Amino acid sequence: MIEVSHLTRVFRTYKKQPGFLGGVRGLFKRDFEETRAADDISFNIAEGEFVGFLGPNGAGKTTTLKMLSGLIHPTSGTAQVAGFNPVKRDNAYRRIFALVLGQKNQLWWDLPAIESFVLLRHIYGLPAAEYQQALDELVDLLDVRAKLNVQVRELSLGERMKMELIAALLHRPRVLFLDEPTIGLDVVSQKAVRNFLREYNRKHRVTILLTSHYMADIKELCERVIVIHKGKKIYDGALARLESGDGSKKKIITFMPAVGAIDASGHTAFPDDWSSRHGKTTRAPDGKFTLCVPGENIGAVSQEILSAGPVADITIEDVPLEDIIAELFQSS
Repeated sequence: MIEVSHLTRVFRTYKKQPGFLGGVRGLFKRDFEETRAADDISFNIAEGEFVGFLGPNGAGKTTTLKMLSGLIHPTSGTAQVAGFNPVKRDNAYRRIFALVLGQKNQLWWDLPAIESFVLLRHIYGLPAAEYQQALDELVDLLDVRAKLNVQVRELSLGERMKMELIAALLHRPRVLFLDEPTIGLDVVSQKAVRNFLREYNRKHRVTILLTSHYMADIKELCERVIVIHKGKKIYDGALARLESGDGSKKKIITFMPAVGAIDASGHTAFPDDWSSRHGKTTRAPDGKFTLCVPGENIGAVSQEILSAGPVADITIEDVPLEDIIAELFQSS
């Protein structure tokens, strides 16, 4: 459904010197700086896939989505979406995709959302019955029927995002580009949006490319992720493989030594300089120990901890996806 080959976008910006003299000097000689927002990116996405598109701020995620939408032209490389070249911006292409930007609105601010929906119906030339069927389905899935006649400016942030999703999906696009759709939403609204996107993708087999800084969005919705950093693709594959690193899933063990307790070996205190032979050990000022170890070593490490001295509490959990992604950025 989406084919991207060596896609590159270079922005050329003018570097103005400070002060009045700098402005005058710029009239005769200008210094420019080139920034590669997207640098030789290639990937393919099949129909119906729900793919996470990850990267830090400024990595080139939004630039790539805008090139796939035809809003900006690539400096080099090619892209095909459902057989269309986005650069040409054919009307037929614009009818089969939708772009939702979490920080930009497409609805009329001073009008109820239903008025914008009617306008979009005429823009896309939707038959009345088809429009009503799509509207009813989306409104019920997102549970916003009571808010249709409320001015957009009077809606909460979560309600506005739900209306934005309805506006984007009224014409039943085959491809959906989502750029930070849950940004700024509370946990309840985030969950509602995620549940909707999961159900809509399952029901209609829409191809979705999602960018988000909320790892809960990615973990709940995407089996595959593409990671870019400084404009370059650094990972493309299964989310489960990214989480497991070299193939052995990592676990974090955190424990607090007991104070004043005596174990079966007669230990009265846990050694302050204790460290595990199975992984890096750190000790916090409050006395708490933390280890990151391969999943298959959990049993051995737990026994090692308990035999070293009395322990008041112990916790075993997965390494947060945010930490894995951050480590990937640092190593690239």
